[in-house]
Amino acid sequence: MGGESRAPAGKYRLSMGKEAQIIELPKILDERGNLSFAQNFSQIPFEIKRTYWLYDVPGGESRGGHAYRDNEEFVIALSGSFDVIVDDGVQKRRFSLNRSYYGLYIPRGLWREMDNFSTNSLALEFGSTPYSVDDYVRDYDEFLKLKADGKI
Repeated sequence: MGGESRAPAGKYRLSMGKEAQIIELPKILDERGNLSFAQNFSQIPFEIKRTYWLYDVPGGESRGGHAYRDNEEFVIALSGSFDVIVDDGVQKRRFSLNRSYYGLYIPRGLWREMDNFSTNSLALEFGSTPYSVDDYVRDYDEFLKLKADGKI
């Protein structure tokens, strides 16, 4: 397996034609406070079917450690910072999220992990499918086999 590399903002083509990318969200600047937004099929390249958030993650903990068979994700650091490691089974990319006007799009079929959470960080996540336990691949060896067999 290839080594992990840190990915700055921008588009990265992973093997098998799948792309994970940082998308800059619109910013409306105002002296009273700024506003950003994201919409279906505009900044977020799918229809949102699920929204969830991660908070109170203790220092040193990691989240994720799975792939989705069908679900696509869009992740925003609303507060604080954290890293998202995206793995296509051949190479890994680390995306550092620390601004609320950047979101990370993660296509289906990629392994993802989150770590390096700062104190009081808040991760907002949008999904393209409703929750289904059957959509998760939680074993990395099974993920690699599914990738090798072209099933995800």
